[in-house]
Amino acid sequence: MAGIEEFLKNRQEQGLLRKLRPATSRQNGKINFGGRQYFDFSSNDYLGLSGHAELKKAALEAIDKSGVGACASRLLSGDAEIFHQLEEAIAAFKGKEAALVFNSGYQANVGIISALFTKEDCIFCDRLNHASIIDGILLSQAKFFRFRHNDCQHLELLLKKERNKFKNALIVTESIFSMDGDRAPLKELVKLKEKFNCQIMVDEAHATGIFGQNGSGLVEEEGLSDSIDLIMGTFSKALAGFGAYLATSKTTVDYLVNTCRSFIYSTALPPSVIASNLASLKLIKDEPQRRKTLLSMAEMLREKLEAKGFCIKGASQIIPVILGDNLRALEFAKKIQEKGYWVMPVRPPTVPVGQARLRISLSYCHEQETLNKLIEVISEIRI
Repeated sequence: MAGIEEFLKNRQEQGLLRKLRPATSRQNGKINFGGRQYFDFSSNDYLGLSGHAELKKAALEAIDKSGVGACASRLLSGDAEIFHQLEEAIAAFKGKEAALVFNSGYQANVGIISALFTKEDCIFCDRLNHASIIDGILLSQAKFFRFRHNDCQHLELLLKKERNKFKNALIVTESIFSMDGDRAPLKELVKLKEKFNCQIMVDEAHATGIFGQNGSGLVEEEGLSDSIDLIMGTFSKALAGFGAYLATSKTTVDYLVNTCRSFIYSTALPPSVIASNLASLKLIKDEPQRRKTLLSMAEMLREKLEAKGFCIKGASQIIPVILGDNLRALEFAKKIQEKGYWVMPVRPPTVPVGQARLRISLSYCHEQETLNKLIEVISEIRI
């Protein structure tokens, strides 16, 4: 226990100690803590769909039909027709042959990578990829090579040196990075995949619903659906539901149903969650103005904060304000919150040492007046 206490003390001194903060309610771009309402700039409810009447209606209808829980894994009695409807819709949405639903983004990445690759294989991973991707690689026991963030030249050097030593190879990246909000160079990565006989996996968690003519993601926007072997993403961000998916070939889906431990040994998601995910996919197609407005607001906010002298990253609805020092980021966020804006600090190990930041996450629910006031509040703080 002494070691645990020392760990917590050190975390506190370094400005790295995290604590849970229960909200009393959240919806429509606002959140309540301790009886006070804040404008919420920490949620991934990018399109403001979490309170949409159509999602609530779909969930309630599913509860009336099937109850509140699946109560078994899908390979026992937890499967239902609605799961297959969602998987067919996702496959069509992503331009792939088949799809498989997972219980969360973490379970998807851990399970997919560890099922498809072994110690005879190698995996080339962007240095800023999500922890779930890293954990999946470690579980696979494949040889693990990290390339510098979005650096295709570095990746090519690694491929030239290492690819021929292994049976199978995977290049894995996010399309929109969750903490930097920037875009992966997908076309260049596909060229390297083809040149060095690799597979490529793209995590579209923060791009699904936002990018592409149909809102499918960055893979769609760049016309690469046929070239990307494994397209993974979540329902829990812009789609405002829960769970995750993999869109790929039917052969790969059939293999994962028989080998992927995070799929096989998990109770199926509640039918109400699956129903709301289906409803959100329809809304993505029916209400394209949400993603267009969101990206327009993000561009405006990014430009105005840069004009105020702040170090801003990204090219999406995720806007990081780089502050550097952990304690400075904590104090900066505290002062913004005091003004009624729930902006959270992000510190190592989530981001590299020396790059502590504010992560501003925009929602379609945010109004222009709210954004203008947020810019004013951030600009007035000096720490």
